[in-house]
Amino acid sequence: MSARLLYVMDPMCSWCWGFAPVAEALIAQARAAGVETRLVPGGLRSGGSALDASTRKYILEHWQAVHDATGQGFRFDGAMPAGFVYDTEPACRALVTAREMDAQGMWRLLKLIQASFYAQGVDVTRAPQLVDLAAQAAFDRDSFAAHFASHDSRAATSADFAWVQDLGIAGFPTLLAERNGQLALLTNGYQPLDSLQPLLGRWLQQAACA
Repeated sequence: MSARLLYVMDPMCSWCWGFAPVAEALIAQARAAGVETRLVPGGLRSGGSALDASTRKYILEHWQAVHDATGQGFRFDGAMPAGFVYDTEPACRALVTAREMDAQGMWRLLKLIQASFYAQGVDVTRAPQLVDLAAQAAFDRDSFAAHFASHDSRAATSADFAWVQDLGIAGFPTLLAERNGQLALLTNGYQPLDSLQPLLGRWLQQAACA
């Protein structure tokens, strides 16, 4: 029997930041039952141009809604300053790079990227900042930088984006449970832990009996 969770998200998705404590608890719950989780960055926004004032206002309103619903911290003052291009591909690629180098280190890097962007106002669309965060997550700086810039990492990131699109996943965070190649949807969008923990528990019990 083969079983795992698939956590489809984007490190620059505000609802994924709001969901971070819930995801961490669910991943720990699954691991305690012998089921690991694979992170799949989905690509919220790729490329694009600098935000205009109305788009920035719209995004900040989303951030406020996430803060109100989840209590996660946000730095609103000075967020996404003039000229900011909301391109999530580099942050997603940093996670893909980390996943290939050290799967456990990837989870440390994810927490650092999310907290840096949302709570500290760090521009995580830029390679130097992402390499700095990878070093803080105990990756070798030079090796990570080389892998991050490589064609293989770019191709692997594009493949993740394509897989998510082919599944028709329209929103993040999404948590899927996979058993023997069959996918079950645990959540598409934010839900609190007390809603998801029993659902995951039942699936883990069924997986153990399969």
